Amino acid sequence: MYTQEITVNNEVGLHARPATFFIQKANEFKSGVWVEKEDRRVNAKSLLGVLSLGIVKGTSIKLIADGSDEKEAVDTLVELVNNNFGE
Repeated sequence: MYTQEITVNNEVGLHARPATFFIQKANEFKSGVWVEKEDRRVNAKSLLGVLSLGIVKGTSIKLIADGSDEKEAVDTLVELVNNNFGE
């Protein structure tokens, strides 16, 4: 299992289009991938799950992956968040 904590800094947070980019990227990996905010953990490959966390600008989240490509999955998603989802 590999985890990393990160702060979402884009203007709209993890909603609609950014969430779609995030989920598409998470689905490229074989590992199970989760997003954790406070005490809630959801599947990072589920649009409804990710949107249900209500992640807004300045929110600290934890990315968790478990599987054969766990480190690559987390590092790629961290890079996506740091680059404001390509916006």
